Order: sequence, then C-alpha cells, then structure tokens
Amino acid sequence: MNLLVVVDYQNDFVTGSLGFAGASRLEAPIMRKIQKYIIDGGEVVFTLDTHASNYLGTEEGKNLPVPHCIKGSEGHKLYGKIARVSKFASAVFEKGTFGSEALFEYILDGKYDQIELCGLLSNTGVLSNTVIAKTAAPYAKIIVDANCTCCADGELNEKTFDIMEAMHVKVIGRNNKKESE
Repeated sequence: MNLLVVVDYQNDFVTGSLGFAGASRLEAPIMRKIQKYIIDGGEVVFTLDTHASNYLGTEEGKNLPVPHCIKGSEGHKLYGKIARVSKFASAVFEKGTFGSEALFEYILDGKYDQIELCGLLSNTGVLSNTVIAKTAAPYAKIIVDANCTCCADGELNEKTFDIMEAMHVKVIGRNNKKESE
C-alpha cells in the first residue's frame, strides 16, 4: 500500500503570516498528486500545524515569534483547492510542533510499501515528518517530490534535499540533479 502525507499546506504558510513567494505554485502539483493517490487506491493523510493563542510563550514561539496556524483561524485552514479534497483523507493530524507523533503511530503498523511526503516547509515540517516516516517504516520506500515542497530560502531548500538523500530518501524532481541518481 502507498501513502501520501501532505504536510502543513495551510493558509499561513502560503499567503499568511509565514507565506512566501513560491508557496502557492505548489497547489496544482500537490492537487495532482492527491488525485493520483486516490485514483490508484493509495491513502492520503494531512498534517496541520496547530497552535493556541499562547503560541508566543511556547518554545517555538520564542524562537519564531510570528503567530501562525492558530487553531480556529483562517491561517490554520488548508490552502485553496487542497482544502476541498481533504474530505478524502484517511486521517488528519493536528500537531503542535514540526513532526507528528500521531503520524508516527499511524505509519507504525508497517502496511506501507511506499510513503511520499509533500507540502510545507521543506526544511522543517516536511523534513521532520520524513524522518518520522523513515523511523516508523524503515523498510518502506520514502519519497519527497521537490516539485511539491519548498521553503523561502532556495539554498536551504537544496541543503534539506541533500540531507534527505543522505538518509536514503528518494528526492525526485530536483532541478540540479538527475532523477535517476
């Protein structure tokens, strides 16, 4: 069985308080990927970065003093067309930090041959949940599509892909490397 994990593709990361140029361009390729997984009989799950009104007093808030993804706000909701297809998800995991413990538990049963991750941000949420997937399913093929994830810093984005590849994650769609490598 194949699993697609759509990480934190939320309004605040696309057009809100932590939004950046390039984040909205991921909507169409992520949408195509979700549709393909559904048509092919795979599972699709979502993670939602989720904070409370006391965010600035948390460890993350002290290091990143930008309120975002506050539960119940517009910024917390999934972005654009992705929000409409979330009703087809097998699960939605709210998480208060980069990685999702609930996602780890979900994957742990070992039924997945392949786990693919996409969404935002490549260097935090996607990277953290990629490590979680690799840990929970060490014998599954783990994939990240570079066309379906990014962060505001292009150099950091590429370094993140390098780290993923060093952990035996298959990063597809990189512009600076051949996909067959």
